[in-house]
Amino acid sequence: MNARVRAVEYIRRMRGGSQAKLMRCSDRRYYVVKFQNNPQGARILANDLLGTLLAQTLGLPVSEPAIVNVEEGLIRFTEELVICTRCGQVPCSPGLCFGSRYPIVGRTPRIVYDFLPDDFLGRVLNLSDFLGMLVFDKWTGNTDNRQVVFIQEAPPDNGLPYYTYRALMIDQGNCFDGDHWTFADAPRRGIYFKRKPYAKVESIEAFEPWLRRLECGMTRGVLEQLAQEIPPGWYAGDKKSMSRLLGELDSRRSKVRDILEQTLCAVPDFFPSWRSGTERFGCASLNQFVGG
Repeated sequence: MNARVRAVEYIRRMRGGSQAKLMRCSDRRYYVVKFQNNPQGARILANDLLGTLLAQTLGLPVSEPAIVNVEEGLIRFTEELVICTRCGQVPCSPGLCFGSRYPIVGRTPRIVYDFLPDDFLGRVLNLSDFLGMLVFDKWTGNTDNRQVVFIQEAPPDNGLPYYTYRALMIDQGNCFDGDHWTFADAPRRGIYFKRKPYAKVESIEAFEPWLRRLECGMTRGVLEQLAQEIPPGWYAGDKKSMSRLLGELDSRRSKVRDILEQTLCAVPDFFPSWRSGTERFGCASLNQFVGG
């Protein structure tokens, strides 16, 4: 079950097309909050929650999601809680919003970077997770570049003179082609704009264990269970469209290997070590996956 919290304080506006706001909530944590009347549409909230839950189930590093209740009184007395439109400004919609936990412990912020120079990417402790996220992004039809922030870790105890970093994958709002809920595959979609995370990929085996988890563990039943966490108002209670989306996600599990191979061959500048035509391997059964 996702956390359900109440927003208590506006902090600042965040970058991006959804015009999200950083807010302190009733659990004393901070969340990047997206509102139902954001310019990208209410389904963006459903995408963010479902996408985050799917990525978590695959074992990928994403921010903890929450359903954030923003009360009308807070919006009325906070002049910054508005959505900018072509015609001016409108108040943010009260009610249930999507929240992505911001990496702050108590009142002490972790140092978070939107990007790192190439030389610093080698210090990212979980750089291989970019490959897992590519599996996820190709499966979910993410039409955006892979969005990432980097959290600075404490200096290691082994005498190294520099900080290390950990990648946190953020913003799943453009999965399923945004509010269209379709899957328009294109090679460069979902790829992080830096090449270093992909430079050593020689074969499809580089994308394990995420491919196996996807093919063998993300069954229709699992998808339906995760989708139950989404407030129906975020997709206008359109159960038929939700069922169709889940059905397409289920059927795409067996296609991701081919989609990945097409991507690797189509963008060789990102995958210079890729050897095309490598042997494919599959999964015999869910029981075999669970048994290790």
